[in-house]
Amino acid sequence: MLPVMSLLIEENVPLAPMTTLHIGGAARFFAEAQHEHELLEAFAFATERQLPVFVLGGGSNVLIADDGFCGLVVRVALRGITWNNDDDQTTVTANAGESWDNFVRQCVARNLAGIECLSGIPGLVGGTPVQNVGAYGQEVSETIVAVRAYDRQANQVVTLDNTACGFRYRTSIFNTTEKDRYVVLAVTYALKPNGEPTLRYPDVKNYFAGRTEWPSLAEVRQAVIEIRARKGMVIQADDPDCRSAGSFFKNPILAAETLAKLEAAAKTKPPSFSAEPGKVKVPAAWLIEHAGFQKGYVKGRAGISSKHTLALINRGNASASDVLALVAEIQQQVNERFGVWLMPEPIFVGFNS
Repeated sequence: MLPVMSLLIEENVPLAPMTTLHIGGAARFFAEAQHEHELLEAFAFATERQLPVFVLGGGSNVLIADDGFCGLVVRVALRGITWNNDDDQTTVTANAGESWDNFVRQCVARNLAGIECLSGIPGLVGGTPVQNVGAYGQEVSETIVAVRAYDRQANQVVTLDNTACGFRYRTSIFNTTEKDRYVVLAVTYALKPNGEPTLRYPDVKNYFAGRTEWPSLAEVRQAVIEIRARKGMVIQADDPDCRSAGSFFKNPILAAETLAKLEAAAKTKPPSFSAEPGKVKVPAAWLIEHAGFQKGYVKGRAGISSKHTLALINRGNASASDVLALVAEIQQQVNERFGVWLMPEPIFVGFNS
C-alpha cells in the first residue's frame, strides 16, 4: 500500500467484486476518494507516474477486462445530499457517490416528482449524467440543472449547466466529445413538489390499467421496481439471472430508409418510438429475439437472462472473453438479419490498456 498525503493507494486490488457482473481482473493501483481533495490527490498520483486512470462508480454498467486495468482505478465515494425548496420546484444536489436508487427513494418520500420512473436502477448518482440515464419514460436530462465536475484538462473544478452537458439519448459530452475529460462530483436536479408521476411508458400504463384514481409517486416507484424485477433488472445477490450489467445494448435510432429495410427483412413492422427529428427508436430486445436469440440462451459460462433479452449474464465464473464472444454473436446475427449494428451500453475497461 502506498500512502499519498491523506489518500491511501492500494496495489493489485481485484475489481470483479466491485461490479454487478462480477467479472474482471485487478487494478494495478486503487484508491477510494471520499472527499474532493482526495480525488485531486489520486489524479496527481497518476499524473506523476504517467498512469491511465479509470473512475469507477457503482460498477453496474462496466465490463472489465480479464487482465484488469494497468493504471489507477479511483472509486468515487463522495456522499451527501442538499435540499433547497422553492414554491414551484425543489433543487436537490447529490454528491456523486450517493446510491442512485436510495436518492430516488428519498425524493419520492418527499413527494418530489421527476425521477420516480428511474427507480430500481443500480449504480451511483455520478453515473447518471454520463449516460443520460433513462427508463420507463423519463431521462435524467429532463431534471438536471447543473453538474459539478473535475476538469482534468484544466485541472480545476467546474460547474456545467444542462445545455453544456450536451444530452442526447444515452449520451452526453461526458461519454462522447469530452470523454475522459470530466469526473462528476455532484449533480443538481430540479424536481416538482407534489407533482404528478410520469405515465408515458406502456409497461407502467398497463400496470395501472383499470384504476380510476391517478397513482401516487410512491405507487409508481413501486410499480417500476416490480416491473424491473420481473425483467431481471433489479440486482439481487441470490439470483444469478440478475448478475448482469443491466441492458447491454442501446436501442438503435434509425433513419426512415433504414427502418424500411428492416421492415422488409423482418416481413413485419417492429415496434418503434419517436426519437430525434426524422428518426425512430427500435427496441434492441425485439431485434435480438427476431434474430433467433431467446431468453435463457446459453453460450458457455455467459448467457442471456431468462427474464430479459437485453440482460447478458455471468452464469458462473464467466470471463470477460466469454461475454465478448456472446456480444459478438448477437451483433453479427442481428446485423446479418436486419442490417443494424447494436452498440453496447456498458463501458469496456482495460481492453486497450
